[in-house]
Amino acid sequence: MRELIKKDQLVTIVPQDFKNTNKGRVLDVSMDGFRMELKYKPVGLMVNHICDFYSFTDNGYLYFESYIQKLENNVVTIANPVKHRFLQRRKFTRIKFIEDLELVSGDITHKIRTLDLSAGGMKLVTSDNIDIEKTYDVSIKLSEEQLIKCKYQLIRVEKNDSGQYTISGRFVNLSNIDKMTLVQFCMKKDMENLSKSGK
Repeated sequence: MRELIKKDQLVTIVPQDFKNTNKGRVLDVSMDGFRMELKYKPVGLMVNHICDFYSFTDNGYLYFESYIQKLENNVVTIANPVKHRFLQRRKFTRIKFIEDLELVSGDITHKIRTLDLSAGGMKLVTSDNIDIEKTYDVSIKLSEEQLIKCKYQLIRVEKNDSGQYTISGRFVNLSNIDKMTLVQFCMKKDMENLSKSGK
């Protein structure tokens, strides 16, 4: 654990209920895990319940699963993770995501099909000639319980030979909870895909 987590490192802890996401600073690291002092009151965090952890390190964006061994006021003791993963190529994991959605700006609605998704933005394809200067409202259904409503800003538009437009864009004014939900969703899907491919 010492090569992954260091004293004073900032770590985000995400329980099953995203609303109770917290963050903290590492106090000390041992052979068995590490202790961290949380920034906020530990609402919804429970001993022995698996949580997701994220942190920026010298080696890239670190992700791992672990559980709280001990909870004392705002100080938590975290067990060593069984497995960890670095996300070095991008700040956010990007996954294949095929869904029919709509981009809405005032009384204008464009039918689109998404191609990929990350917590930073998405790529899509459409037959509509979309105004690149506008910012659009979009609702992304991740599951029956999870719906992300946010603003989408176009960055790049390419027209292909069949007359369709491939658009890359980013999410703007995304709440921390929605961003963490997307990070979590994309990470889980990516790891599921890696498991299926046997990597």
